[in-house]
Amino acid sequence: MEKQVFIKKSNGETELFSFEKLRNSLLSSGASKDMVENIVNKIQLEVYNGMSSNIIYKKAFALLKKHNRTSASKYSLKRAIFDLGPTGFPFERLIGALLKEKGFQTQVSVILNGECVTHEIDVLAEKDGNVYAIECKFHSDAQGASNVKVPLYINSRFLDIQKQWNINSNKNTYLKQGWLVTNTRFTEDALNYGKCVGLTMLSWNYPKNNGLKANIDTLALYPITTLTTLTKKEQHLLIDNNIVLVKELANEKEALKDLGISKTRTKRILEEVKQLCNR
Repeated sequence: MEKQVFIKKSNGETELFSFEKLRNSLLSSGASKDMVENIVNKIQLEVYNGMSSNIIYKKAFALLKKHNRTSASKYSLKRAIFDLGPTGFPFERLIGALLKEKGFQTQVSVILNGECVTHEIDVLAEKDGNVYAIECKFHSDAQGASNVKVPLYINSRFLDIQKQWNINSNKNTYLKQGWLVTNTRFTEDALNYGKCVGLTMLSWNYPKNNGLKANIDTLALYPITTLTTLTKKEQHLLIDNNIVLVKELANEKEALKDLGISKTRTKRILEEVKQLCNR
C-alpha cells in the first residue's frame, strides 16, 4: 500500500502527493511499465511530509534519465517550455511551427493595421483562404495563469484588425478568427469568455486530449530545451541563434560545432535528436 504524504507545491500550498499522477506522467513519457514501477517504488522510499514537488520531480527525472534519455526529455516537456524564456519569442516560434506542421502558412511577429490602431500579432496563420490571428501568452513559471482580462483584450484587438482586413479589396483572404495560446492554464472565466466570443483557446492541457502537450507529443515538435545531452547554456546559445526546435538541430549540425562541442558529444546529441523526432 502506498503511503500518504503531504508535499509542498511551488506556490507554498500543501497537498496529498499522488503516486498515481506520478505514474501516469512517467507512462506518458513512453517509459515502460516496469521502469515506471521501479521509479515510483524508489520515490516512495524517499518522499516525506513537507518535501517539495520540485525535489520529487528532479528525483524522478534523474532516475528516468539513467534508464531512457528520450523518455526523460518528454517527461521534462512542461519545464522545458518554461526554460524557453525569459522572452516569449521562442514560444511564439514553437506555436508557429505546430501550426505549420498542421498545414498552415505561418508568420511570426507581424504588424497589422486595425481600424483604430496598429497591432503586433504574435503568429499569423493562413489555411484554405482563412486567416487566424494568434496571441501567445508565455508564463515563465507554473503558477502563471491567464485570467479573463487576457481574452477580453485579445478579442478587442482581433475585432479591430478584422474590420480593417476584411474591407481591404487588396486582400484575397478572410480574417476569420482570433486564437489565444498559453503554456500554463486559463481561469474558468477566461475559458467561458473565450467560448462565448468564439476565440480558439489552447493551453497546456486544454482542450482535453488536444492541448499544447498533446500536440507537441503527437507532432514530435519538441523545444531545444528538452534535450538532456545539452547544457542549459548550450540550449540558450542555440536559441540565440534562432534554433528553437529539436528537429531544426537535425539540419543545423554545424551549430553544434560552432559551440565547440566535440564529435563524440555531437554524436550523442544527434542520437537523442533522432529519437525525439521519431514520431
